[in-house]
Amino acid sequence: MLKALLLTLCLLTAGCGSPLDNYQQAQPKIDIFNWFSGESRAWGMVQDYSGKQVRRFNVTIHGQVAGDTLTLNEHFVYDDGEKQARVWHIRRQPNGGYVGNAGDIIGSAQGNASGNAFNWRYTMRVKTRDSEYKLNFDDWIYQQDANHLMNVILTT
Repeated sequence: MLKALLLTLCLLTAGCGSPLDNYQQAQPKIDIFNWFSGESRAWGMVQDYSGKQVRRFNVTIHGQVAGDTLTLNEHFVYDDGEKQARVWHIRRQPNGGYVGNAGDIIGSAQGNASGNAFNWRYTMRVKTRDSEYKLNFDDWIYQQDANHLMNVILTT
């Protein structure tokens, strides 16, 4: 069965996520290695600082687990026809945390899970037609049930 992920990207949002420990008892418990192993599809949007939708996209994700590493091949298609690809290499750490790298990520992404929530923080190089920006991502993924995740990304 194809798993669905709803992705919402909020650009230049002033807020921040709540502490990860708030979700310790929430079910079902998220396991990103299990969830993203195989094929997934996601649909999302980019919003400006006021909440106005400025772009829509869909993404096909192919995940493969080898030992302590999850490799995600992501293929994005935006409503204006732009296509992007990203390959993540995510390593599970002995302390239960996660470290990830991708070509447009500055340094390493740092992640942790608790209950049904996974929080992932990283800095990404985002190119536009005229410029390049370094944006900080506070990426929250919440497992809703056996077949659905909800993803909200706060960007500054």
